Amino acid sequence: MTEETLNILCMKWGTLYGADDVNNLYRGVARHLSRPFRFVCFTDDASGFDAGIDAKPLPELGLPNGDTRWRKLALFQRDLGGLSGTALFLDLDLVIVGSLDAFFDLPGEFLILRDDDLFRPKPLRRLTPARDRFMHMVGNTSVFRYVIGAHPEVLETYVADPAAAAARYEHEQQMASDLIHRSGKMRYWPKGWCVSFKNDCVGRGLRSFLRDPVCPPDARIVLFAGNPKMSDVLAGKGGKWYRRIGNIDWLKRAWQGDETVRT
Repeated sequence: MTEETLNILCMKWGTLYGADDVNNLYRGVARHLSRPFRFVCFTDDASGFDAGIDAKPLPELGLPNGDTRWRKLALFQRDLGGLSGTALFLDLDLVIVGSLDAFFDLPGEFLILRDDDLFRPKPLRRLTPARDRFMHMVGNTSVFRYVIGAHPEVLETYVADPAAAAARYEHEQQMASDLIHRSGKMRYWPKGWCVSFKNDCVGRGLRSFLRDPVCPPDARIVLFAGNPKMSDVLAGKGGKWYRRIGNIDWLKRAWQGDETVRT
């Protein structure tokens, strides 16, 4: 029996990210995924991409006023660039530090990173229980797995009334999470697989001055939610008077492909 070829998807538009970001993500997947895969980047500019990257045009969404908060909803098209099967979507501002195989082993139709897992607890949010429950449900679309074409209602609901979507939700991940959660099909990655650089790798407050950032032992992907941004950290920036970044050679090695040491 032939093993399924998995789809790894990403998106690049505008000038915030370049070909190097796509290439490094592709190489990271190649190092950390032992199964057959196709790497697809939906983009408006494929110049400089590695030969193994399948570049496709950005799927049409009909964004009102060029509002890019909703662009990822195009991934829920019934026909997404002629692709089919299981797909793992990855944002460009993340670093792969461990095996990706387990992301395809967990059962479920739709698996996503719980947004709250990237941030420290927000006790004041409990003052509005309904809001707290909603926000705790929301997934972070930086890392999610789904079957291409299986959830067209997400995009179709948006297209039917973009103004209503903008009034109800702050961005696409809230909308996608709400609709799929209501269908009972949403599950979350185990906590610790996807970690925040700022909150899980860097020591909190003054503790950041006592040790350099470290990679948590179970981490597979390091994300950069909020500030500092990945590009700043890799360039040796992003520190604050209350937060020292320190030595991040392990992170640079993971991004560039030399991962002999994780700490």
